[in-house]
Amino acid sequence: MTSAAGDGSPRRILVTAALPYANGPIHIGHLVEYIQTDIWVRFQRLRGHRTLFVCADDTHGTAIMLRARKEGRSEVDLIADMQASHLADFGGFDIQFDNYGSTNSDENYRLCRQFWEALRAAGLVTERSVRQLYDPEAGTFLADRFVLGTCPVCQASDQYGDNCDKCSATYSATELINPRSTLSSATPEVRDSDHLFVELEQLHDFLEDWTQNGEHLQPEVANYLKGHFLGEPLRDWDISRPAPYFGFEIPDSPGNYWYVWFDAPIGYVASTSQWCEQHGERLTDWWQNPDTEVHHFIGKDITYFHTLFWPGMLRTAGFNLPTKVHIHGFLNVNGEKMSKSKGTFIMASTYLKHLDPAYLRYYFASKLGPRLDDIDLSPSEFVAKVNSDLVGKVVNLASRTAKFAAKLGLAPDYPDDGGLFERGAQAGQAIAVAYEECDYAKAMRLIMELADQANPFVENAQPWVLGKDPGREAELRDVCTVALNLFRQLAVYLSPVLPRLAQQCGELLNDEIRDWDQSQHPLLGVSVNKFKHMLKRVKPEDLQAMIDESKQAPTDEQSSAGEAPAEGNDPWNDSAEPLQAEPLADTCTIDDFVKVDLRVARIVAAEHVPEARKLLKLTLSLGGDVRKNVFAGIKAAYEPEALVGRLVVCVANLAPRQMKFGLSEGMVAAAGPGGADVFLLAPDSGARPGERVH
Repeated sequence: MTSAAGDGSPRRILVTAALPYANGPIHIGHLVEYIQTDIWVRFQRLRGHRTLFVCADDTHGTAIMLRARKEGRSEVDLIADMQASHLADFGGFDIQFDNYGSTNSDENYRLCRQFWEALRAAGLVTERSVRQLYDPEAGTFLADRFVLGTCPVCQASDQYGDNCDKCSATYSATELINPRSTLSSATPEVRDSDHLFVELEQLHDFLEDWTQNGEHLQPEVANYLKGHFLGEPLRDWDISRPAPYFGFEIPDSPGNYWYVWFDAPIGYVASTSQWCEQHGERLTDWWQNPDTEVHHFIGKDITYFHTLFWPGMLRTAGFNLPTKVHIHGFLNVNGEKMSKSKGTFIMASTYLKHLDPAYLRYYFASKLGPRLDDIDLSPSEFVAKVNSDLVGKVVNLASRTAKFAAKLGLAPDYPDDGGLFERGAQAGQAIAVAYEECDYAKAMRLIMELADQANPFVENAQPWVLGKDPGREAELRDVCTVALNLFRQLAVYLSPVLPRLAQQCGELLNDEIRDWDQSQHPLLGVSVNKFKHMLKRVKPEDLQAMIDESKQAPTDEQSSAGEAPAEGNDPWNDSAEPLQAEPLADTCTIDDFVKVDLRVARIVAAEHVPEARKLLKLTLSLGGDVRKNVFAGIKAAYEPEALVGRLVVCVANLAPRQMKFGLSEGMVAAAGPGGADVFLLAPDSGARPGERVH
């Protein structure tokens, strides 16, 4: 096994993205993960590694059953329609799976039985009676998300059946005060039913070693698992649901069905099995071979299932454990959760009506780092990035020279370019490492630095002037040869992100982009085809049309508490309330401002301060051995474990202050009125600890 940045033999890599639930269409928040994964897969193939990318629809559960019942059709018809919709959306964004299956397949049922038999044989399955809420009108037991009631701890109303959004208490749905079903508004009945459990605690030592050895998880994920779950006995995992339920009936427990989170991850293996059957390969080579890497890409909301339950199941059944679980954050728009009323909850199909998918692929790549930080989509930044980087820097190299090269071809020998191509070739190693580590933001930054160096060459050479002088054709050909080779080099590096642009480059220069090493050697002595349009500039009115189409009137389910209504036709018109509550301070001079040294810092440790009601103690790294301890009044808004690894903005030159809890050596920057409504300011993932905030 070799790194993608090394020179070893090809790797065998199996890649999965989380299975989208077959109860709704794909939206741009989902696309963060699928674009991230597709980029990584394309990069690995460009490096010459054998890479298989599988996925499937997650099709089982109560929600599917109830929707099908409401629409008067079978669950099978419903999930078939949703699969066709999902595949159309993915295809529109150039996300290409080798196999896209369904958890409601023969292959998945066969593998579920195999995993189940292994769990039974290992003595991990136990049975006991469970008290559950039952909806007598809907005729079904209620999952926690289908129950609302009053929190038994803080008395907050309209809380779901597992935890309270207000006080963060966890409880059983049967403990809710005045519960009601969200399906029918009926008052649920308490009924007993027999459930099957997996005793995960028996695998505690294995799971602690696997999660904490530093090889498979991001450091903040390992810390989260250590702090939240592995510090005490692991709870038994409720693996069954009683009828009625849409799913696979458990063979040795009639009337009970495997819970959706049992058969969903097995869907990764089942989808691989389908591909193997179609291509004459053996499943064991991909899932029971130590030479095969398994890489899962998931969102941070399903960390628990993929880092505890799933590794335990794989080990027990004798399948490959994940080589790496790559976990990403969520998508916000303009710093807020996506909103249907503001038009920022955008479906993939709606986006495709108005904008080029390449724009979103590049924007996400420019934001995605190797950690769990949420990413923000700013419409103004979106327009600026696409128009400046892709059109103004990359495509510009080809559009300003290709029409001349179509007549002259490329020179047989590479002209003197002042070392531009060689510097670009040398940068390939750092770019490859960034791709391998899922630090796409860094990769895009390095690539755009090359574009910034290439464009002045064209500006200074002025091929549009040379083209008017027949006596300077040789000089013009040399200029075009340099410019188009620099464009091709950028297109190779960008091809995992922008496969259509790479294809257009190959068609222009009669040389298909298929290998990373094409960035290392110039293309010479070949004819050039007529230049065809590649990428056009984003028009703000196209973006606005997409937002307008996505707007929906707010409902009780869609609106967030305190969400300010949009005014006029501007969906970005924010409420004036925060500014009214805390007016702008008196004007300061630039000399006043530069006295405050703001630095990027990483939270390397966070803990409660037992004697303090509002404070958390944070240990900040500013790079190297520089550490600062800070007491921050954010206890009501953040759990300490969730902060470890996060980038923040630190007031680094604040005079230390002795508090009764210890010495506070700075401040972290945050917004919000206080209490639970405090929001730490976070730099983009490409920023590094110690960098100054200007």
